[in-house]
Amino acid sequence: MLNLNPQTLKKLRRFRQIKRGYYSFLILAGLMVLLAFGELLINSRALVVSYEGELYFPTYTAFHPGTDFGLDYDYEVNYRDLKEKFAADGSGNWLLMPLVPYNAFENHAPGGIFTPLAPNAAQQHYLGTDTTSRDILARLFYGTRIALIFSIGFMLSVYLIGIAIGCSMGYFGGVFDLLFQRLIEIWSNVPFLYMVIIIFSVIPAAFSVPTRIAILLAVMVLFSWTGMTYYMRTETYKEKARDYVAAARVIGASDSRIIFKHILPNVLSTLVTFMPFTIVGAVSAITALDFLGFGLPPPTPSLGELLKQGTANLRTAPWIVISAFGTLVALLTLVTFVGEAVRESFDPKTYSIYR
Repeated sequence: MLNLNPQTLKKLRRFRQIKRGYYSFLILAGLMVLLAFGELLINSRALVVSYEGELYFPTYTAFHPGTDFGLDYDYEVNYRDLKEKFAADGSGNWLLMPLVPYNAFENHAPGGIFTPLAPNAAQQHYLGTDTTSRDILARLFYGTRIALIFSIGFMLSVYLIGIAIGCSMGYFGGVFDLLFQRLIEIWSNVPFLYMVIIIFSVIPAAFSVPTRIAILLAVMVLFSWTGMTYYMRTETYKEKARDYVAAARVIGASDSRIIFKHILPNVLSTLVTFMPFTIVGAVSAITALDFLGFGLPPPTPSLGELLKQGTANLRTAPWIVISAFGTLVALLTLVTFVGEAVRESFDPKTYSIYR
């Protein structure tokens, strides 16, 4: 069982007392669970297929060609058509589809023409389709999952670099501190957006989508870690002047032990407080880059790409921009509420007053 110290337990109790942030955290936690198992909710593959007495579970397994279920083609079976076939045959075979039977990359044009369709519950396009007849709910769902995973990876990378360099600057000081201050000042003046445009204009199109996403993450981290060093440098300067650090030095503790075992735990509140706001910044940045066409490579689902489509077709297909904008606002609002609650619960000025 996790053994937390009394101070941490007190901060967690304060967090629970801030209802807006606490309920936002619960909603976000529930959303993360749904996103983790999204293939069971929004997917073009069936959850279960019962065919001639045998059960198949195609969701997380290799694809089944149509010949596996008595069809005359060897590419992946269309489970929606298969469901209608089973119902028409009356042979006792059946299958169960997810709530939204479309994936994020699938073009579904009932009339054979790729055009945005308004929300239609009968066709299970609950938020309509985009300009290439892809289901908007599926694109939003998987776009949100990718944005959150990208943002968490961004936050961990920025924290790793920012904490390491910021703590070293604050702890060692002297020439090391002055050298990195000048380097950070120079690096901070390099224009981030132009660098992204230049880098993505020279990346070969033959690179795979995961590789291009990893390059985008690396570029964003390279231009974002400097902000964390300011806070960590200041906090480390304050902490290294305290008595417990001097006591650790007297008993022969190494520099690494003093930093990782003594100083870092005492600046933990600063790190935790900035986490939600770093997530908000990363989601906003990747959405803006997608909107400008320099973010996630197509056809990756993304909120920014849907916003771009929505603004270009605002008069003819307003449901695109409404869905994308509403999702983005709701997501950022929830994370911001959590961040405010964390900041308030970890704020010593608010809760250290003796009564």
